[in-house]
Amino acid sequence: MYISKSILSLSILSFLPVFAFADNLDESVKKLSTIKVTAQGDNAVQDVENSLSRQDLLQGGTTIGEALKDQLGIYSDTFGSGASRPVIRGQDGARAKVLQNGADTMDVSTLSPDHAVTVDPQLAERVEVIRGPETLLYGAGSVGGLINVVDSKIPTKMPEKGYEGKVGVRYNTGNDETLAHGGVTVGLNEQIALRVEGLTRDANNYIVPNYNVLDEHDGQWSKQRRVADTFSKSDNVNVGLSWIGDRGFAGVSYSNRQDKYGLPGHSHEYESCHLDGLKLHCEPHDDHASETPPVDDGHGHHHHHDEEEDHHHSGPWIDLKTERYDFRSELNDPFAGFKKLRVSASYTDYKHDEIEEGEAMTTFKSKAYDGRVELVHNPVATWEGVIGVEASQQKLNISGEEATLAPNKTQKWSAFAAEHKQWNDVLFQLGARFDHQKVDISSDQKDFDENAFSYSAGATWSFTPDYKLSFAASHQERLPLAQELYSDGKHFATNTYELGNENLSKEKSNNVELGLHYDAEKFSYGINLYHNWYDNFIYARTLDQYKDFRLIQYSQDDARFYGAEAQAAYQITPNYKVGVFGDYVRGKIDDENAPRVPAGRLGTKVNAKLGDAWTGSAEYYHVFKQDKFASYERETQGYNMLNLGLAYSGQYADDVAYKVFFNANNLLDDKVYNHTSFLSNIPQIGRNFSIGLEVGF
Repeated sequence: MYISKSILSLSILSFLPVFAFADNLDESVKKLSTIKVTAQGDNAVQDVENSLSRQDLLQGGTTIGEALKDQLGIYSDTFGSGASRPVIRGQDGARAKVLQNGADTMDVSTLSPDHAVTVDPQLAERVEVIRGPETLLYGAGSVGGLINVVDSKIPTKMPEKGYEGKVGVRYNTGNDETLAHGGVTVGLNEQIALRVEGLTRDANNYIVPNYNVLDEHDGQWSKQRRVADTFSKSDNVNVGLSWIGDRGFAGVSYSNRQDKYGLPGHSHEYESCHLDGLKLHCEPHDDHASETPPVDDGHGHHHHHDEEEDHHHSGPWIDLKTERYDFRSELNDPFAGFKKLRVSASYTDYKHDEIEEGEAMTTFKSKAYDGRVELVHNPVATWEGVIGVEASQQKLNISGEEATLAPNKTQKWSAFAAEHKQWNDVLFQLGARFDHQKVDISSDQKDFDENAFSYSAGATWSFTPDYKLSFAASHQERLPLAQELYSDGKHFATNTYELGNENLSKEKSNNVELGLHYDAEKFSYGINLYHNWYDNFIYARTLDQYKDFRLIQYSQDDARFYGAEAQAAYQITPNYKVGVFGDYVRGKIDDENAPRVPAGRLGTKVNAKLGDAWTGSAEYYHVFKQDKFASYERETQGYNMLNLGLAYSGQYADDVAYKVFFNANNLLDDKVYNHTSFLSNIPQIGRNFSIGLEVGF
């Protein structure tokens, strides 16, 4: 299967005539409301209670992992300030998929935790955690759930007064972060809307308490106020144009994102390490300047970054640029038997250089296509749902010092369906997905070509007023990624020598989840219990270690993950609500502790309405020490987290609203170590304060 730009363009253009005549097909259809390209609405979602609204995002983290890290069952795989991915119920990487408006982000963030996820929560309308059978609409293997970032870069409705928009600014004391964002949607006529939005962010190395650093050159300890190489800078611009009619919309967008961020924890000490069979052989460290030649850009020219531009970078850093083109459309009542037709397609051109001493030592290039068609059908024997197909291709080329993979191409096509039915007090759900994946590798290693089939079922019983009992079960099959099959080389960001395994087969899991929820006027609570059994679980097994440098090989074994999440809240007065929450997950691989599994967490939160315009919150939680760690890991100490928030919402004019907020984070200035991170020995940001303003018009 080969997907080209011409085919992508033709597929987009083929749908435009449908919309050009849509108004004449059925005058009786009511005007379409805002489209939600998520598992909501037409596809009954079992659990989106962890979702974040626009107001949550406004005051939250600036990377997707940090924005979600305080949600039940979710932690963040932090890597400095520039990159973080969510860790859901102990699963990360490809098992915690991140979507953008229901489509794959098509970056290289699953290759390594130091690679940024190219979605921006500060430009999103909401971020959803999707669980249950509906996850199979978007991928297999995300047994704990997946993340969908919903934005408005392609308008789906005309602005009511001809225009609408938001602008905002914020500042943080912990890393001197300044952030500004803005977006406006303008109706060019009665049916065409233009969207322009952008964001700029600049953050210094962050401050931590009582931080002592061992210099690798002279062996001396010194106290540092900031963690080196945790700076981050990002610029993001999106432009979208939509045709919007009575029965649907069709729109395109262009996105340009550029990031520069540091890579903390990098060490020259292991540059001499090489393989001797399946053992590491490392020479004593010799202090030297980098002698690695610049990376060839493919045209016979060497890429050298300007020293003046790089003078403030003390260690290695990433220079990232990605361009993305999107097409999305939706049509109500497209033909007999179906309620909606949804089409989306994207092309992503991604590149990042890993810079050291002014030179691009390693370059990642990715060119990817993705196309998706969904049909929401009318009830069939009282069952409603959606069916669809998806196809994608990603070409990845890594060159330079840390080229751990030969050039490769991954092609995948999928068919999926999700159905739901209400029978008395019980909502039934079914889901299924078929995947075919082919990976071509430009080396003497063998190509990969295999199929996978996943299916899921669930039921939610509203057995008395305010009570719901839910149960879900699934069998999911995940096909291995290219780096799991073919890696061979040193990766200094994670201090590993990575070996792939071309004999990997598909990963299989059987999963169950039981939930009980009560939601009354003043009191509510919920608890979820889950257990995941894996056959052929793919993981990085450590074969050898020299100091902090490890030889890992992607291997397969039996594994199981199990845990619980619970929360309760009580409205003690009309203005005050108090709650408690906690989560716990345990991971075992072949009866040994799984790596980078978070410790348990227990906390309490108070939300307050302090008058007509003021709101406040106070949150305290304790993360326990993680002493159930994997081989070659270390125990991670527990910590206490106290966060306070205060916000004021006002009206400047009839059509201009604003919100001012103030947050105090890690008020106890506790030293925080993150066990889910490859950099679990580097502390996270200490006490910090942020203030911000957003104006909507």
